[in-house]
Amino acid sequence: MDTSAVLALFDRQMRRDTVADAPGARVERVGEVVRQVGVGGGWSAVVWSGLDQATARSAIAEQVQYFTELGREFEWKLYSHDQPADLGELLLAAGFEAAPDETLMIARIADLRDGGGLPEGVRLHPVTTPADVELMLSAHEGAFGTSADWLRPNLLDMLAESPGTVSMVVAMAGDMPVCGARMELHPGTEFAGLWGGGTVPAWRGRGIYRALVAHRAKIAAERGYRYLQVDASEQSRPILQRLGFAALSTTTPYTYKP
Repeated sequence: MDTSAVLALFDRQMRRDTVADAPGARVERVGEVVRQVGVGGGWSAVVWSGLDQATARSAIAEQVQYFTELGREFEWKLYSHDQPADLGELLLAAGFEAAPDETLMIARIADLRDGGGLPEGVRLHPVTTPADVELMLSAHEGAFGTSADWLRPNLLDMLAESPGTVSMVVAMAGDMPVCGARMELHPGTEFAGLWGGGTVPAWRGRGIYRALVAHRAKIAAERGYRYLQVDASEQSRPILQRLGFAALSTTTPYTYKP
């Protein structure tokens, strides 16, 4: 895989030419900035920018003013290859707060290595109803140790409004949800995004995460997608590398709260 070419393709298809990722949300292109404006409490963010030292400060100020007038918290999703090189420092100086870095990892589906199957006693359950969403949220809370209440409306909206662009699944050990994951499909692009995948502590190290990657990769390939993309944590990065994913950049969410 030509990583430079794939990164350029990702920037173009998934960032510069992005479409709204939620019902009712809108994408706006203002100068060298592309932003998504969510509905209600939905995700609002700057998803791409083509700035330099001469334009960065004014562009940041414009976005702060715009979202402040809307009364919206928003994210500037910065990638390490974005310009200017000190854009992160400029965002901090403007009042943004940085969350931990994640690694942008991409794999060509045809090149993925076999990660093995599910352990004995574990089965995959597709998420197709609100009750299934609750199973998925239970797995999320068990895996990450935090409330998933913020995620519930997003998953329910995806299920109701755009079922053709999302695939969700829960790994069940008997009646216990032990891992939940989703895949967001982006029509008109070559990329499917993998999200979630956290496994409850008692079931880690048994290949469930790898099996859920393989499950979603199969679905993406059947629907004509060429690449899988993950914003990987430090925990998932080594697993994904062994499966054939390459680290192309890092991404840092910078959040501004009016």
